[in-house]
Amino acid sequence: MAFSIVTDTASNLPKAMAQEMGVTLMTFTMWIDGEEKTCPLYPEDYDSHAYYDKLRGYSKVKTSLLNSGEFEHCFRPILASGKDVLYLGMSSGISGTCAAAIAAGRALMEEFPGRQVKVLDSLGCGCGTGLLVCRAWEAWKAGKSLEETYEGLLKDRAVLCEFFTVDDLKFLRQTGRINTATMLVGTMLQVKPLLRGDEEGHIVLCGQVRGRKRTVDALAELYRKRIRDKSLVFISHGDCPQDAEALAEKIRAIAPPERLVITVHEPLSGSHVGPGMLAVFFLGDSRKP
Repeated sequence: MAFSIVTDTASNLPKAMAQEMGVTLMTFTMWIDGEEKTCPLYPEDYDSHAYYDKLRGYSKVKTSLLNSGEFEHCFRPILASGKDVLYLGMSSGISGTCAAAIAAGRALMEEFPGRQVKVLDSLGCGCGTGLLVCRAWEAWKAGKSLEETYEGLLKDRAVLCEFFTVDDLKFLRQTGRINTATMLVGTMLQVKPLLRGDEEGHIVLCGQVRGRKRTVDALAELYRKRIRDKSLVFISHGDCPQDAEALAEKIRAIAPPERLVITVHEPLSGSHVGPGMLAVFFLGDSRKP
């Protein structure tokens, strides 16, 4: 049965990819120094350098999740057209967005008997969610059913690797996205954390390296050890394009992906990781490092 793929701007999909796949994108509201802003649909659609400079200058950013009413407003016309809905959202370990989508789906399936709303908690964020969206689209393009697509995504999610570093843990600390043990790393001079999304979708420490260059090397080494599927690899960054290119060069030397996408990190979750964030996303042999 026909279905439509829905995600949100936190999936960090570049414009060309999102438009090629024809996915429906929902967007968030955020407040920068008290001024309400709508998150851009695509990472190319905002001045990322100016934004991350504001974060460097201690601008205050407040973010909000999508509520069930917004999901109902998005899903209802799709269901009314005779299609089912597959929504992929950021980890429930860091956001309540998927819970709101599930609540909306339950209400709408009563309104539209026979229609299905499937919600996939990506257990990730940014390009990790975006990578799963791409996998969903490949399944849709191959003619797979909603159920087949969903089951395949659960298998992909189990081996989704999301490794990243940040320049300053204060952004994650301010929003409660890391535990106390991880926060202690940020007090050590020149020591940079290696972080990952764990099996429950939480952000956890998986290593620490002294110096930025060695951190880039460490991310590349994690790719070397874990890479399984080279069809698509993402790199995202918080206004550090030179580091992203350096990581890409190392990845190409290790095991060249069929498609390697480099993009600036979108502003919503970017406010939680801060300037200098550098991440790599791929399907490996396990979520564990």
